[in-house]
Amino acid sequence: MSERVARRAVLFDLDGTLADTAPDLAQALNRLLAQRGRPALPFAVIRPHASHGSQSMVKLGFGLEPGDPDYAACRAEFLALYAANLACATTLFPGMRELLEALESAGIPWGIVTNKPAWLTDPLLTALGLDRRAACVVSGDTAPRPKPHPDPILHACRQLGLAPGDCWMLGDAERDIAAGLAAGTRTLAALFGYLDENDDPASWGADGLIREPVEALAWLLPAGA
Repeated sequence: MSERVARRAVLFDLDGTLADTAPDLAQALNRLLAQRGRPALPFAVIRPHASHGSQSMVKLGFGLEPGDPDYAACRAEFLALYAANLACATTLFPGMRELLEALESAGIPWGIVTNKPAWLTDPLLTALGLDRRAACVVSGDTAPRPKPHPDPILHACRQLGLAPGDCWMLGDAERDIAAGLAAGTRTLAALFGYLDENDDPASWGADGLIREPVEALAWLLPAGA
């Protein structure tokens, strides 16, 4: 193994990049809508919000934002429903398993940097069988500030014992790329994730755009590396 390959690591966003969590998030939101006497929302409407956490889901379903009288209770109910059914329909995106196996075969460590809180991240990774494979896991409440701040990525780099310039950050949201750029990593934008019609990944400043996970190998394992 060359020194160049040995001193490289890959960091993945979780929701919308590593794993397709939208089905379980959508199920939780629609259950809460039903409990509150509201009609279900189509999955296609919910999917683009799945990368943006419970705040985005509550705003989509109920028009509530932090500071609104019912926001905290509504968010807590949503999170409870989601936590109870965390990995019913969630899977890795097609091709992601092959990407992870290729990295592992090349001796390249990979980790996760997500804004999802640890109390949801950890059991989800266990359910997916990834908890023992990830070289590091940085959740939304691990570092002082979540993405788009660089803190979580810098924390992950320290855990890996690598400089940010030796790491790649892959994500499907602008904040993932912004955090990677601010931290000094190289970046790839995942076009297969939860983008909406207002997203313009080409303007985010990523080193590359990938339409499916295995396309990342051309960047992460270049010929001769």
